[in-house]
Amino acid sequence: MRYIMGLLTLFLMVTFSAQKPADLIIHNAKIYTVNQSFDLAEAMAVSDGKIVAVGKNSEILKKYKSKNIQNLRGKAVFPGFIDAHCHFTGYATDKWKFELWGTKSWEEIIQRMTAYSKTAPMEWLYGRSWDQNDWPVREFPNKEKLDQLFPDRPVYLKRIDGHAAVANQKALDIAGITLNTKVEGGEIETKNGKLTGILIDNAMLLVEKHIPEISDKMAIQYFAELQKECFSYGLTSLHDCGISAHTFSLLEKAQDQKLLKMKIFALLEDKPATYGKWISKGRFTNGNITFGGYKVYSDGALGSRGACLLHDYSDKKGWKGFLLSDRKHFKNLAEKLGKSNLQMCTHAIGDSANRTILQIYGDVLGGKNDRRWRIEHAQIVDKDDFDLFGKHSIIPSVQPTHATSDMYWAESRLGPERLKHSYAYQDLLKQNGWLPLGTDFPVEEINPIKTFYAAVVRKDAKYFPSNGFQKENALTREQALRGMTIWAAKAAFQDKELGSLEVGKSADFIIAGQDLMTVPEAEILKTKVLETYSNGNKVF
Repeated sequence: MRYIMGLLTLFLMVTFSAQKPADLIIHNAKIYTVNQSFDLAEAMAVSDGKIVAVGKNSEILKKYKSKNIQNLRGKAVFPGFIDAHCHFTGYATDKWKFELWGTKSWEEIIQRMTAYSKTAPMEWLYGRSWDQNDWPVREFPNKEKLDQLFPDRPVYLKRIDGHAAVANQKALDIAGITLNTKVEGGEIETKNGKLTGILIDNAMLLVEKHIPEISDKMAIQYFAELQKECFSYGLTSLHDCGISAHTFSLLEKAQDQKLLKMKIFALLEDKPATYGKWISKGRFTNGNITFGGYKVYSDGALGSRGACLLHDYSDKKGWKGFLLSDRKHFKNLAEKLGKSNLQMCTHAIGDSANRTILQIYGDVLGGKNDRRWRIEHAQIVDKDDFDLFGKHSIIPSVQPTHATSDMYWAESRLGPERLKHSYAYQDLLKQNGWLPLGTDFPVEEINPIKTFYAAVVRKDAKYFPSNGFQKENALTREQALRGMTIWAAKAAFQDKELGSLEVGKSADFIIAGQDLMTVPEAEILKTKVLETYSNGNKVF
């Protein structure tokens, strides 16, 4: 008997000593690996910020030991969500500005701005995120009331999509805008021989260059605050679209100060002054921050009628919108980037803008390739142009909540025939077999659960419409999850390091309150992120 007990003790000692140490083990979970086979696992071991093993409970617990072992009791685990298109730094540094999201009328905005003027941190009264499509009268406002209330103080109120704004006379005077001012790629609206204060696309820059910027120290503080919100929604990585070279340096500084842990794939704004230095640098990574290319704007937004269409707007005869620069500009940049290892990622909303960029990309890229140049939004595509995405391996990068925000009024802009080929995610997915998803926050909300819901169910948060908006273009749950994880990583050439829970990849994952893949559709939006991990460390 003593002999048997001795052998048993020896066996246990050898077994225990043979176990490899891990920083973290989770088990008794439902782990969606989002690998190529979309396999499920029960347990996972993490060391030095990387996943070292994924498999069955018995296998992981037998092979690994840790002081931090978590029994998840069947909870769902997903790769950390990746937002393939947002404006992280822009939204962060907008925090000093007054939020007008959800206002229901111009009168409500006037009331809010009057109250805000008493405590505003700067002389300028800056508000953002109004949407006239949410008002009883869906028309752009006029500056007259702002002129009466604030004759000596500049006021600038930006529309939700960032492609239109209303400014009072004081702000227009500072910018030197008169009835005779002309601007390429934009519009200064007039009615009855007077300025209305409405500025669209490039016209906005005439005012914005006079608005003071916040300090670098305050900007970094706002980065850290917004990061917490992103982590709370399960975001562990994001693509920050169209930032300045200075803002990129602030991201690096925030990281050096250990205030920024978010993985950020940064696209620089389209500024010719940066081309030489940054294109010659090529793609590079500094810690969690990667420079990967340029974000370019080809046209404006549908809501402000700045999207460039092939034919007239259905609700504004004689008006097709416009390109923000001439075709030569886009072609020159494409040719420069074509000789580098950088990506060109171009905002295109209207079918004319999409056709223009698809043709320019095609001329530079030729046939099939792995450059992963992107068209951001790809909202309205002519039925004859879809195949160009596949022919030239051009990646549409879309934001599902745009469809459910725009569906109330998009048909009035486009008419029923063009609407059929708008927000067409299945049609776009078929072109290359993968489709990165994002939010475009702060144009839409940060919450990626709403991205998932809009993509799969094609309804808004009010569960409208009852049958879903153009449901034939809804994504499956697997497609939506891939779009928010591995396909978003692939859109930044980061799919070897991020986007799925596989051995050797970063341990970026979330623990969810319910299983997005099986919960009834009506319950999806109730899903909460319980914990978020980045590089194996709990960040929420």
